[in-house]
Amino acid sequence: MQASELLTHLRIPEIGEVKRFIYSLPPSTLIGIGTIAALVAYWYATRPKAQKPPCDLSKQSVEVEGDEHARRSVLLEGDELLTFYYQDVKTLYDVLKRGLVVSDNGPCLGFRNPNQPYNWITYQEVINRAEFVGSGLLTRGYRPGNEQFIGVFAQNRPEWVIIEQACYTYSMVVVPLYDTLGAEAISYILNKANIAIVFCDTAVKAEAVLQGVEKGETPDIKTIIIMDPFGVDLQNRAITHGVEIVSMKALENAGRIKKWNPRPPQPTDLAIICFTSGTTGNPKGAMLTHRNIVSNFSAFVKATENMNVPTPDDVLISFLPLGHMFERLVEIVVLSHGARIGFFQGDIRLLMDDIKVLRPTIFPVVPRLLNRMYDKVHSQANSFIKRRILELATWRKTAELRKGIMRRSSIWDMLVFRKIQDSLGGRIRLMVTGAAPVSETVLTFIRVAIGCQFYEGYGQTECTAGCSMSIPGDWSAGHVGAPMPCNLIKLVDVEEMNYFAREGEGEICVKGTNVFLGYLKDPEKTAEALDDRGWLHTGDVGKWLPNGTLKIIDRKKHIFKLAQGEYIAPEKIENIYLRSELVAQIFVHGDSLQAFLVGIVIPDPEVLPVWAQKRNISGSFEELCKNKVLKDAILANLIQVGKEAGLKSFEQVKDIYLHPEMLTVQNGLLTPTFKAKRAELKKFFSSQIAELYKNVTV
Repeated sequence: MQASELLTHLRIPEIGEVKRFIYSLPPSTLIGIGTIAALVAYWYATRPKAQKPPCDLSKQSVEVEGDEHARRSVLLEGDELLTFYYQDVKTLYDVLKRGLVVSDNGPCLGFRNPNQPYNWITYQEVINRAEFVGSGLLTRGYRPGNEQFIGVFAQNRPEWVIIEQACYTYSMVVVPLYDTLGAEAISYILNKANIAIVFCDTAVKAEAVLQGVEKGETPDIKTIIIMDPFGVDLQNRAITHGVEIVSMKALENAGRIKKWNPRPPQPTDLAIICFTSGTTGNPKGAMLTHRNIVSNFSAFVKATENMNVPTPDDVLISFLPLGHMFERLVEIVVLSHGARIGFFQGDIRLLMDDIKVLRPTIFPVVPRLLNRMYDKVHSQANSFIKRRILELATWRKTAELRKGIMRRSSIWDMLVFRKIQDSLGGRIRLMVTGAAPVSETVLTFIRVAIGCQFYEGYGQTECTAGCSMSIPGDWSAGHVGAPMPCNLIKLVDVEEMNYFAREGEGEICVKGTNVFLGYLKDPEKTAEALDDRGWLHTGDVGKWLPNGTLKIIDRKKHIFKLAQGEYIAPEKIENIYLRSELVAQIFVHGDSLQAFLVGIVIPDPEVLPVWAQKRNISGSFEELCKNKVLKDAILANLIQVGKEAGLKSFEQVKDIYLHPEMLTVQNGLLTPTFKAKRAELKKFFSSQIAELYKNVTV
């Protein structure tokens, strides 16, 4: 049959014939067809959709002409760096004013007592109380202006923000203190900043400040304001040393009776002096202006403007120390958008209960917490079937993640990840991490398990908080994103470590509107950090990836030579060894008189007993740490992890000591930002290190 003949035999059925055919079908068939059609329509309407990134993910930064191969964010339209995002927010005094309008005077700060719901203070109440506290200071003879430094020695709570805003209302400068610094460092800060007045949350902290006065270490202290109740004995004791102790309530009442008109700051005024706790030496007071902080907050808003900017419906859980700029910056972002902040009760052991009650939507975290979450989930998958289901669920959601799909409505969420999500309140939509490196494995797992936007950033106090950050839609791991829109980043040669800028590697340097003025009364340290062109030298070593993102690969400041002349960067090695599931913490040590490295390993207390049981070894955790068979097996595991990561032979530890207690801020072996105090660790483990070198023959 020819094609023309075939066409003559073809005809489109008339509508009536179609109707008769459908009516001829049995009801069960019609129901089946309708069900399939409904399912297809439902799938089409609810199918997961990939998020559209704000730029080409293969080109997230570009070189700036004539600036030493510096790179900027592609989110900027030109080379001019971002200073502010909102016209009505150019200082931190403006933050609450905008939040008041956006939220229509909604809830602002929340607190709770044990086994109770959260109580909320509105934006207007916070603004009023800030003016009362500030006025109360002025009635006591303290002056408005940038020369007045106010110490704040307290845990996260509403009063912290109220005091901070009181300072901004009258152009005063906040100087945070935190007890993990230690009494000696606190006295050093109070003297360095010539602080006369300190706000304390408890009588215990007030007594610690008073002891410095009694010892003659802090003669400038004249007034201590306490938030919680205190006894008359402490008050009388202070009077004998020329110090007045006043309740914060009394201070507010005095300011309410005689209220002073606000004296708002200028963008170039100092806002805060944030003392950074170095791994050696005294703390250094980083001087940050309103412009520094507003530009950094604005850069975050710019990077997330079409996807994750907070709304008045958002809730932040505040538990990371407000003395550090990471938490402060997140809270400023939240408050400027009229959202609310719920504070934890002050006891980290009750944090999960606070989270379940608050049900936050925004959750800033540090890698240490992420690692614990990851380890706990995987340790609970303690059977072959559970492990395989967890692996399958992670694999399937990771595949979605790589397509740009972020959700928590899949079958894998219902079957596997819902319990994890519910443990965090079930509403988390935005997480941010910084302060330290986080492994690719852990970051990817948390992203798929929680099913929310998750940004990783990099920076330091000297550039306010962040200088690079991953952007929406880029869910790859192993990098810290592109330069933020408020700064440039360039890499400079580190010849002694064979890192060269021409090869896209070198020390990370930052210049922009978020870079600090310098260190308080310390021109020598300032000159070490800031060069004559305004570049901040971070001491970290980075590498540009092909897509214009930055990867942290090393640390310049903690390098040393072995006896044979090889340079060693211990933090790089430690970060590689931390990939072992057996290792909770590790300290790698070496010196120029020895030809090899040794290590102090704190095994994971949840993983080690299970690992030992498989080898028919039992005992307490302390006993397991003394077991030579386990030590040798862990050493072999570390060597294998190191080989897989490309460590050279001289970069591998030759022996280790298993220590049964965690390194903590409280025992003086970590800084408040959980960095290793290498000098203290060397001294603390001196006998174990000597024994390791004595027993190893190379």
